Amino acid sequence: PGSHRVDATLPRPPGAGGAPQAGAGSYLRRGRVIGRVPEPAARVLCPGDRNPLQLGDDRDVGGRVRVLGAKALALSLVADTSIVKLDLGDNGLLGEGAAAIAEMLKENCYISAVDLSDNKLGTEGAKAFSAMLLENTTVVSLQLSGNEFDDCAAKYLADAITANSKVEILDLSYNMFGDKAGEVLGMAIAENIGLKELKISWNHFHSEGAAALAKGLGANIFLKVLDVSYNGFGNSGAAALGEALKTNNVLEELNISNNRISVEGALRFAVGLKENKALKTLNMIRNPMQSEGCSGVLKALQANSGTVMEILDLPDIPVSKEFAELCDAVKILFPNLLLRHGGNTQLQRKSQLKVELRTQPKVVGNSQNAV
Repeated sequence: PGSHRVDATLPRPPGAGGAPQAGAGSYLRRGRVIGRVPEPAARVLCPGDRNPLQLGDDRDVGGRVRVLGAKALALSLVADTSIVKLDLGDNGLLGEGAAAIAEMLKENCYISAVDLSDNKLGTEGAKAFSAMLLENTTVVSLQLSGNEFDDCAAKYLADAITANSKVEILDLSYNMFGDKAGEVLGMAIAENIGLKELKISWNHFHSEGAAALAKGLGANIFLKVLDVSYNGFGNSGAAALGEALKTNNVLEELNISNNRISVEGALRFAVGLKENKALKTLNMIRNPMQSEGCSGVLKALQANSGTVMEILDLPDIPVSKEFAELCDAVKILFPNLLLRHGGNTQLQRKSQLKVELRTQPKVVGNSQNAV
C-alpha cells in the first residue's frame, strides 16, 4: 500500500472510450500500445525516498530504453518527486530521445544528477540539452561522454556553459571535439561561474584548441578539477597551460597525461608551475618528457616555496643517479609530497623515517640516549 510506480503511460486521448488499457511502462499513442519502457523503469519505488533511477543496458531485464522508451519515461518523470539521479547511459537514445529527456528536465525540479553517456546524441542532443540548461536550475552533475559531439555541437554546449551557473560537474570526454570546439569552449570556460569539475579527455584538441582552453582556464576562478588527458596538446598546449597556472589560483587537480608533451613542453609548463600556489594534484604520465623534462618539473617545485602540491605523477623514465638525488631533495623540502615515477611509488620521507626509527635497536646504557 502507498507504493509509487514509475508509470510511463501516456494519458488516454479524449473519447477513447473502450481503448485498451496499458500497464505501467507502456507507451500509448491514439489509444494503442506501441512500445514499452524496459521493466526497470516500472519497478516499484518507495514514496518520498530520494532514489536513483538507473537504466543501463541490461538485456536480461528488458534491454535498452531507446527513443520511444525515453519519451514514455520523460512523461512519467515530469512531475516525479522521488527520483534525484537519472542514469540512462548506453541506452540508444539518440538525439530524439535526448530531446524528450531534456524537455522533461525543464519541468522537473528534483533530479540533480543526469548520466546520458554513450547514447550517440550528436548535434541534435547537444542542442536540446543546451536549451534545457538555460532553464534548469536543479541539475548539478551532467555526464555526456561518448556522444559523438563535434565542433558544431560544441557551439551549443558552449552557450550553455556560459549561461548556466548551477552545473558543478560536467563530463564531455570521449567525444569528437577539435580545435574549433576548443576555441568556443575556452571562451565559455572563461565566463562560467559554476563549474568545479570538467572532464574533456579523449577528444581531438591540438595546439590551437589547447591554447584556447588554457586561456579560458587562466580566466576561470571557480574550476577545481580539469582532466584534458588523451588529447594532443603537445608542447605549445603545455606552454599555454603553464601560462594559465601563473594566474589561476583556484585549480587543484590537473590531468594532462598522454598529450604528446616532450622535453620542451615540460620545461615551458614548469615555468608556470614555479609560480602556482593552488595545484595539489598533477598527472603527467605517458608523455615523452624524458629525464630532462621530469627534472624541470621537479626543479620548478623546488623553487616554489608556496607550492601546495600533494601528488605528482611523472612518466616512466630510466632513473639516473642525478634524478634520484633530485627526487630526494624535493622530498626533503616537501615531506608530504607523494611522488610517483617509473612505476615506483616514492613515499613521504616522514613515513620512511618512522619505519627506520621503529626498526632500530634500542641503545643500551644511559636512558637519555635510548630511542
